[in-house]
Amino acid sequence: MHLAYPAVLAVLLFCTGLYGVLARRNAILVLMSVELMLNAVNLNLVAFDVWLRDALHAGQALTLFTITIAAAEIGIGLAIVLLVYRNRGTSHIDRLRALAETETEAAGAAGPGSGGAGPDDPRPTRGEATA
Repeated sequence: MHLAYPAVLAVLLFCTGLYGVLARRNAILVLMSVELMLNAVNLNLVAFDVWLRDALHAGQALTLFTITIAAAEIGIGLAIVLLVYRNRGTSHIDRLRALAETETEAAGAAGPGSGGAGPDDPRPTRGEATA
């Protein structure tokens, strides 16, 4: 078997994954695109391992490690995406970035160390008794 066939397929998979990461705004689709890129790398590792006729099969061993890391990445990534969707109501990446900047600006507007309690704040301070 020629090395060109799996190499071209791996390039196509990697380019498709790269396009998905750069163009998509949904967090689930971005994770799927990262998986496509990792699978392209796995295909290259196995193809070069077969082509070089390595006695240790180092390419296949590295592929197993990559598959394990990819499974852990998807598990943790999906858990984070589900948690963000549950808290924010969206998994759209641009909206999440905008929400993070808005919250940081709102926290900075109160001033450092002020704790939000100003002269117009109706909450009692430490010395005042509550009625």
